[in-house]
Amino acid sequence: MLEKTLSKKKQKLSFEDFRTEVLNDYKIAKISRECSLLGRREVLTGKAKFGIFGDGKEVPQLAMAKAFKIGDFRSGYYRDQTFMMAIGELTAQQFFAGLYAHTNIEADPMSAGRQMGGHFATHSLNEDGSWKDLTKQYNSSSDISPTAGQMPRLLGLAQASKIYRNEKSVQHKTHFSNNGNEVAWGTIGNASTSEGLFFETINAAGVLQVPMVMSVWDDEYGISVHAKHQTTKESISEILKGFQREHKKEGYEIIVVNGWDYVQLVDVYNKASKIAREQHVPVLIHVKELTQPQGHSTSGSHERYKSKTRLNWEKEYDCIDKMRQWILDFELETESGEKLRFVESEEEILLLEKDAKREVRSAKRNAWNKYLGEIKSELSQCAQILEKASNKSNNGTFIKKIQKDLLAIIEPNRKDVLTAARKSLRYLKDESFAEKILLQNFIKKSLNEAKEKYSSTLISENNLSPLAVNEKSPTYSDTKNLVDARIIMKNNFDAILSKYPEVIIFGEDAGFIGDVNQGLEGLQEKYGDIRVSDTGIREATIIGQGIGLAMRGLRPIAEIQYLDYLLYALQIMSDDLATLRYRTYGKQKAPLIIRTRGHRLEGIWHAGSPMGGIINNIRGIHVLVPRNMTKAAGFYNTLLEGDDPALVIECLNGYRLKEELPINLGEFKTPIGVVETVKEGKDITVVSYGSTLKIVQEVAKELIQVDIDIEIIDAQSLLPFDLNHDCVKSLSKTNKLLVIDEDVPGGASAYILQEILEKQNGYIYLDSKPATLTSKEHRPAYGTDGDYFSKPSAEDIFEKIYEIISESNPLKYKSLY
Repeated sequence: MLEKTLSKKKQKLSFEDFRTEVLNDYKIAKISRECSLLGRREVLTGKAKFGIFGDGKEVPQLAMAKAFKIGDFRSGYYRDQTFMMAIGELTAQQFFAGLYAHTNIEADPMSAGRQMGGHFATHSLNEDGSWKDLTKQYNSSSDISPTAGQMPRLLGLAQASKIYRNEKSVQHKTHFSNNGNEVAWGTIGNASTSEGLFFETINAAGVLQVPMVMSVWDDEYGISVHAKHQTTKESISEILKGFQREHKKEGYEIIVVNGWDYVQLVDVYNKASKIAREQHVPVLIHVKELTQPQGHSTSGSHERYKSKTRLNWEKEYDCIDKMRQWILDFELETESGEKLRFVESEEEILLLEKDAKREVRSAKRNAWNKYLGEIKSELSQCAQILEKASNKSNNGTFIKKIQKDLLAIIEPNRKDVLTAARKSLRYLKDESFAEKILLQNFIKKSLNEAKEKYSSTLISENNLSPLAVNEKSPTYSDTKNLVDARIIMKNNFDAILSKYPEVIIFGEDAGFIGDVNQGLEGLQEKYGDIRVSDTGIREATIIGQGIGLAMRGLRPIAEIQYLDYLLYALQIMSDDLATLRYRTYGKQKAPLIIRTRGHRLEGIWHAGSPMGGIINNIRGIHVLVPRNMTKAAGFYNTLLEGDDPALVIECLNGYRLKEELPINLGEFKTPIGVVETVKEGKDITVVSYGSTLKIVQEVAKELIQVDIDIEIIDAQSLLPFDLNHDCVKSLSKTNKLLVIDEDVPGGASAYILQEILEKQNGYIYLDSKPATLTSKEHRPAYGTDGDYFSKPSAEDIFEKIYEIISESNPLKYKSLY
């Protein structure tokens, strides 16, 4: 730019702009570094719990920020603070508010104190839960700590651009994409490239050819472990050379650059942006020769594991120091002989550096004062109530001691305030006066406010919640039309794809053959291979695709072929999808629907029901277990009217069973969190779900022959479970309870039992011990006999129910054994 022949006036103007930009970049780098240095001190002095900072990575992040455009998305990790500052989405004060875990979303817009510092996000949603115009803002998907956990989501964020560019049915959704011109930018540390999620994502992005720029920040270490123990050839770019695109062979553009070379970095990132944005080719940028001045985290010192030679090298090649020296050395002579410089003396840089330090110190002080101010206000209110209560109470001496200790805390936590209040209340248990009521109300108010601060927004809490969608029953023609149940699924998906152009369905075998059970048969041919598509065998990134696509306004249905295969993806579901709305305080969402099939499978690796592990790992995702395909189809229809993620588990042995074909396909809705009483009875309440429920229904007929009349309740929805408390209503009539499940003991059956007995207070109606009937502790052996002797059989169910009834009336129901 500066070497072009321009008029002197234009040349001076151009250089002045360049100079301003460079010095502003340098100041941002210094502000970021100072935040890292002071952040570590705040942790070590106890003001913050833990810290991982971005020191040593500042300069390449400045370059990345220059190529990052409005509408682009970032999926990175916890060292990207300089980048966020450079795009104007993070201030120094917000940085410290996050470090202190300030629960005000205005103070800490990343997570309202729910994540430790370094986890960055922008707001995709309006206050009512509706989408913002994502094409008019910088976008950062919310970070997670698990190493390489950001990778699967990155794939979907990038694929969304490809879909918006190539699929005509969604090109009207201009508040999500500008003709697919958005790039998804990923960042990762060099050691984390050893994770399987990294390789799975890299491979999938190369296959899909999506606009993704992946930056690897390489400082040669992973915590204390050198690259020689992490990566073959000690270089991720070396071992990925086979991914390099060639003539007529698609692949990656792979670029290697030194992390301290500001000029080269800016050039590389602009080049990468152009390739990804225009050609939709993924790019890998291996940023080498970076440093980590303070070590991995606040938990230790890198002097323990780095040699003196390495430490000296890191001082010499610190990227900010290198940039500083380049600024001082820079000189350009114009055609007229004029010499252009960024600074005339080092004094200019020293003044800039002093300003940066002063700005950060002021930001730290302000963040701490605002954080502490809220708590001190609550403390003052509590102390006044305790003062009044102590004057009235016979135990006033003890309460005064608690109050004195509370006021002595210089830097209190909310825990300190509530602990003092609740312990004081114990001394008032036998007394009654107005001040006691004041204290009780203070505690109740504080705990209610704590629910909002620490426990809200796990799932949608606005009018877009699928829980607010009312049931709509299927309707049928006058002539009964029995079909294989898979036809109901296929025809309902057909109706969904026609009704919702933003719906994308993908998974292993989901496209060309229409899934392994033909629930999507013919739909790829009808709607195209973008909307109904096959994927490779890669469950984690199938879910990741879905998360990223859902975060960009599409409605993906990601198919995991069998329920057992979900274990490959459980970490991403648990750590990323399930926590997204919660960890952003409701500012981001990913309404992904995960479709799979299971129950009553035969064999160790296809047991079909690891439900306890699933439901206890993915709180924040609805878990739905329909007993037949009509119920399943209704769940998909319900979910698409809401904005929460969900897992729908279809019964594998139900596709060929006959069901009546509804005529209102795509319209009927199965309610979420509502159980269904499929048979009324008087002797015992039996709760089950999925394929086992069918066996229970068969056994009910046999029990009638021995004068036992059971009430059968289909759980239908495990997360959430029975919001209307219909189970306890049944229990009030039968006074006996059996939960039947094909999961292992202590799994989903134990969860259901707790929900009924504890949450619904069902224990008060029992006149016999509540029971569960589950599979054996091992996974099922292979074959029909393996299933019979591993999971609850019809005979098991009959005898268990008979045993419970026999205990209450042994004369009529004599023991079978």
